[in-house]
Amino acid sequence: MVLTSLIILAVSGGLLWVVGINYDGLTGGQAQKVHPASYLCVLLVAWQMLRRGNPVANVVSAAEHAPASFLLAAAGIAMALQITLRGASGAAGAIDSFLQPALVMILLIDRDARSLGRLETLVHAVMAVNALLGIVEFATGQRFFPFRLDGATFETDTRSAALQGHPLGNATLTACYVLALIAGGGSLKPLTRLGMIAVQLVALVTFGGRSAIIVTLLLGGAFGIVQLLRAVARGRIPLLAAAGAACALPLVASAVAALAFGGFFDALLGRFAADGGSANARVAMFDLFSRLPLRDLVLGPDPTLVDSLRRITGLEWGIEHPIIRVVLYQGGLMALLLTVAVTLFLCEVGRRCRPGFALPMVAFVILINTFESLGGKTTLLAKFVLVLVALYRPIPDNRAAGRL
Repeated sequence: MVLTSLIILAVSGGLLWVVGINYDGLTGGQAQKVHPASYLCVLLVAWQMLRRGNPVANVVSAAEHAPASFLLAAAGIAMALQITLRGASGAAGAIDSFLQPALVMILLIDRDARSLGRLETLVHAVMAVNALLGIVEFATGQRFFPFRLDGATFETDTRSAALQGHPLGNATLTACYVLALIAGGGSLKPLTRLGMIAVQLVALVTFGGRSAIIVTLLLGGAFGIVQLLRAVARGRIPLLAAAGAACALPLVASAVAALAFGGFFDALLGRFAADGGSANARVAMFDLFSRLPLRDLVLGPDPTLVDSLRRITGLEWGIEHPIIRVVLYQGGLMALLLTVAVTLFLCEVGRRCRPGFALPMVAFVILINTFESLGGKTTLLAKFVLVLVALYRPIPDNRAAGRL
C-alpha cells in the first residue's frame, strides 16, 4: 500500500515518459494510458479478497462499510464502458479519475494506526520534495518532468511542474496540503509545520495556480483570524506565541518585499494580467451547448463532432470545467451520475476523518471546478484522498476490522 501510494503521489505522466511510457500522449498501446497505480490498486483489492477467503462475502461487507466508494467505482466503470462502446477515446481517464480513488479508499478501510503513520510520513516527504523541485525548476528554468503530448512540451508554459506534472493539479494538491497543515492536520511539530507551510507557499507561486493561491490566502487567512478571535475571547494568548508572531511579521514582510524586488512574483502577476485566453475559454465553452441537439446533450454527442466544434470555437486547450466537459463528451446522464458519486464519495471520506478536515475539503471542491480536473484523465482525486486520510487519521470502524 505504501508503494502504491508513492506511485500515486509522485509518478506523473511526465515522469512516465522519461521511463518510456507514453501515458499522456495519443500514440502507443492502450495499456500505457492507464496509470501504473491503477493496476496496483486492482491487484491489491483482488489479493485481499482472495487472501481472506470468500471473496463474495468480503465484497458485500466492504460495500456495506464504503457504499459511496463502490458507487464511484461503478460509475467509473460505466463511463469507461460507455466510451469504449461508442468507439471513442478516453476510457483510461475514467479508470484513473474515478475507479482508482474508489479502490484506494476501499484499501484504506481497515488500515491500522501504524500503517497510517507511515502513509503520513510518505505524504510529508513527497510534498516536501515536490515543493523543493518546483522551486529549483523556477530558479533554473529547467523543468524535469513536464506535461508532454507524445513527447512534445508546451514551450510557452513556463510554470514549474515538479512531481505532479500538470501545474494546476499541482497547485490544487499543494493548496489543500497547506490548508490541512494550517488547520492542524498531521502530527508535525509546530516549527516543522511552520517551515513546511512556508516552503509550500513559495512553491505554490512557482506552480502559477491563480485560483489556488487566492483560495489558500482567503481560507487560510479567515481560519487564522477566527482562531485569533477565539484566543482573545478566551483570554488565553501564550506570551511566547505573541512574541514570536511580533518578531515574525516584519521578517515575513521583508522576505516578501525581497522576493518581489527580485522578480519572484513577475510571472504570476503576468498571468493575472494576461492569462492566454483562459478566462475567455471559460465563457466560450457555453457556446457549444447551442450547437448540439438536446438528445445528444443528454445521452452523449459524437466526440469527433465535439472536438471539431471545440477547435472552431477556439478551445484548443480543452474545456475548463469538469462537469461541463463530461456533459459535452459523455452526456448529461453520465455527468449527473458522476457528480452524485463524487459528492457522496467525498462525504464518505470526510466521515472517516477526524474533525478539522473542512478547510482542505472546501478548497478541493472549489479548485477542481476551476479547470478540467476530474473531467479529464487525472489521479488528483486519489492523491487528495491519500493526503486527507494521512493527515486526519480516520475514525476506526471495528465492524470493518479483519474485512476488506
